[in-house]
Amino acid sequence: MKNNLNNEARSATDVILNSVADGVFTVNKDWEITSFNRAAEEITGVKRDEAIGRKCCDVFRSNICENACALKKTMRTGRPIINQTIYIINANGQRLSISISTAILKDNQNNLIGGVETFRDLSIVEQLRKELQDKYTFADIVGRSQSMQQLFEILPEIARSDSTILLEGASGTGKEIFARAIHNLSSRRDKPFVPINCGALPDSLLESELFGYKAGAFTDARRDKSGRFAIAEGGTVFLDEIGDVSPAMQAKLLRVIQEKVFEPLGSNKPIKLDVRLVAATNKELSQLVKQGIFRDDLFYRINVFRIKLPDLQERREDIPLLIDNFISKFNRLKNKDIQGVSQEAMAILMEYEYPGNIRELENIIEHAYVLCRGGLIEPRYLPPVLRAQEKPGTWPGKKSLSLQAMEAYYIADAVRRHHGNRVAAAKDLGINPSTLFRKIKSLKIKVMDEDGRNRNKK
Repeated sequence: MKNNLNNEARSATDVILNSVADGVFTVNKDWEITSFNRAAEEITGVKRDEAIGRKCCDVFRSNICENACALKKTMRTGRPIINQTIYIINANGQRLSISISTAILKDNQNNLIGGVETFRDLSIVEQLRKELQDKYTFADIVGRSQSMQQLFEILPEIARSDSTILLEGASGTGKEIFARAIHNLSSRRDKPFVPINCGALPDSLLESELFGYKAGAFTDARRDKSGRFAIAEGGTVFLDEIGDVSPAMQAKLLRVIQEKVFEPLGSNKPIKLDVRLVAATNKELSQLVKQGIFRDDLFYRINVFRIKLPDLQERREDIPLLIDNFISKFNRLKNKDIQGVSQEAMAILMEYEYPGNIRELENIIEHAYVLCRGGLIEPRYLPPVLRAQEKPGTWPGKKSLSLQAMEAYYIADAVRRHHGNRVAAAKDLGINPSTLFRKIKSLKIKVMDEDGRNRNKK
């Protein structure tokens, strides 16, 4: 009778384990596999009958089996491991990325009898992430926000022209990346892309860097030197921080743009110029023109196409995508495997203001990446300035962030930015106004009472 009960209990346990989508296996104290569910068979390609009784390291052939076994660590310390990312080799010899969690097994007398490990195939997650990145990545620029998608639409047309472009945006918004994208999309892509930071050099050095010089032009000029314009022949010159250029240098740049010629220092022979000019600034040039600081004729020459790059806090929906992109880049460069950030860390990252924009976000992720040993980046790995600011904020359900919470945040933020104008908010979000109204009601979003439809008419 007792044997029948044990068999029934074992059968019920097997049914439960085989219904679980994650792979599950257990081992005894000799590291021999004692149970192996159906999902474990499907992920590893090893049949249950072949796995039972074998050492777990012989079945999984993982990168951590020899020196850093997670299950061994759990059985030694008694502490579970949650969502650690590792690699295994399946029965077909393929390398698979999986996420594992471990715990110890005890009998009714609380004696240790073995361990249990659950694991999840991450290959589907990786594929979905790749598809998402491919969908929202354009010429090395990442973004799914409405403002970025609008830029993606016009960039190819602008790149195909040969007109001068002015990129305006705060520091860290990615002006050089945009300039490179424009160059790479243009007919000049096979010629040089030559950047120079105008604000980092005094006039005398900037002039020699841009135009070059002839031997004997000044005391230390022992040989001819080609300037950036000559080096970029047929390609693109990127003049970053052009708003910091002095009035004297502005006049020289104006002549280059107007007449398509330049003269190296120490020479009176004009050299014909064939380059595409892309300028960038973190200042409002139109205001500098009104103040008499920047020449109006030069401003009109470089302001043929003006592209305003949004601050990161204006495109918060791009933050998760940017984070994934940075983590993927660091994984390639540093031969490490971090799968992403935890919900709690993402909540903190979504609330931060980012005065340094995308550059600051990348630095934050690199800081956390270096400290994180594997799996997910947790709040404890973030820089102290972010952890110090962790407090109840505008995110609903911060400690259990969900897609609904993220959706509700974006909707409320869009309505707030458009001063209560639901139609404008819906357009900004890329959805139908009726869809917006339905989501506000279903998600129980509290939005401002002000009706912004007539705001711009006042």
